[in-house]
Amino acid sequence: MTVPSVSSSAAVSADLPSAELIANHSRWLGELRREVARVVVGQEHLMDRLLVALLTNGHVLLEGVPGLAKTLAVRTLSGALHASFKRIQFTPDLLPADVVGTMVYHPKEGTFSPRLGPVFANLVLADEINRAPAKVQSALLEAMQERQVTLGDSTHALPDPFMVLATQNPIDQEGTYTLPEAQLDRFLFKVRVVYPSAAEERQVLDAMATSAPKLSVNAVANLEDLRASRALVNQIHLDDKIRDYIVSIIHATRDPGSLASHLKLLVRCGASPRGTINLALASRALAFLKGRHFVVPQDVKDLAPDILRHRILLSYEAQAEGMGSEEVIQQLLERVPVP
Repeated sequence: MTVPSVSSSAAVSADLPSAELIANHSRWLGELRREVARVVVGQEHLMDRLLVALLTNGHVLLEGVPGLAKTLAVRTLSGALHASFKRIQFTPDLLPADVVGTMVYHPKEGTFSPRLGPVFANLVLADEINRAPAKVQSALLEAMQERQVTLGDSTHALPDPFMVLATQNPIDQEGTYTLPEAQLDRFLFKVRVVYPSAAEERQVLDAMATSAPKLSVNAVANLEDLRASRALVNQIHLDDKIRDYIVSIIHATRDPGSLASHLKLLVRCGASPRGTINLALASRALAFLKGRHFVVPQDVKDLAPDILRHRILLSYEAQAEGMGSEEVIQQLLERVPVP
């Protein structure tokens, strides 16, 4: 396990948060996880990624077949966090104004006033985002990147925190519109939600096989807890060797042939610098969740698939061989030297 370098400056060492400070500031995360677990069975990987996204001010794209508690997890998380929540069902006939809002004309006064859309909430669920055409999907671009919405000649700031959680069904083809790469790159993670185990599904059956399941949760944390933890996450130590490791992984997606000749033909386009930044931020947040004041290489390796899954474009050769992004990313991680 890599620990902070002994050669680090005294100033950097003095800024490192203590284990006690991390434990105090992360206590609310444990309470939040336990409260959500009262409703959402299993899905630990999903909850970890949602918490990392909250701590890094990022957005999450959830991919999975219907019925895997994607919407339930997001709704339950907002209730336990005491955050405002809005759900937008994306459909082919949706308009951009239905998402961000519009200017309303008042004929008596001869003036316009803004009517803010459902995107003005702390947690926004863009349900089945790939069912709406590109003009509706792109309405979220400014909100996700700039955390503001422009209506007419005025700009309106979105609440803090602001997180978009979008879902899509990987097996749907008819009536869907693939998200463009520019929008995919704005998501911190693309998380694949999998089926529960047999034991977990039995718990789901016992809890949900009723016409009135118990879906309410108590607000065990607030947004001030989140903001304080975010400030602490920024102080988590990221050693120079870990920084170089992150850059090496991202550059491997752009020039995979430098690691192995057969990988050169598999990747058409690698990750952008946004991938580098997000991998570093998420690694700090994961270290915080695990109670450490420094990042280890395993944090980076654990997060890399969710960070890179939607940021690399496979070549036709890779698709012809039946290779997915998971396999390509795994081969890259196996070949990049670990510090």
